[in-house]
Amino acid sequence: MADDKKADSLVDTLLAVGRLGLMMLGIVGIAVEIFRENGLLKQAFKSLFDSPTGLIMIPIGILAIYLFARWLNASPDGKATRRGDLPMYAMMGVGGFFLYRLITTGSF
Repeated sequence: MADDKKADSLVDTLLAVGRLGLMMLGIVGIAVEIFRENGLLKQAFKSLFDSPTGLIMIPIGILAIYLFARWLNASPDGKATRRGDLPMYAMMGVGGFFLYRLITTGSF
């Protein structure tokens, strides 16, 4: 006989919806900041390609992203870790920032 599983309580469901909402708000907020006029993407490309130091930073940045992703997905001694939850919590923090900014200023 299979294990009987109970449904989540109302509080658990509301917390999950809140976490999802904060993450989505973080994603939308970052997208707005990156793609707006004179946004982060335009500034980043301008600073990267204006100097030789910026060009050196491209492979260093790619290596850092690769090593971070490898650290997130590595499981020491085959045990389960919660390292993979770090991007979710970071995005929830970003979503909280944009929610605060939306409430206080009325815009992203």
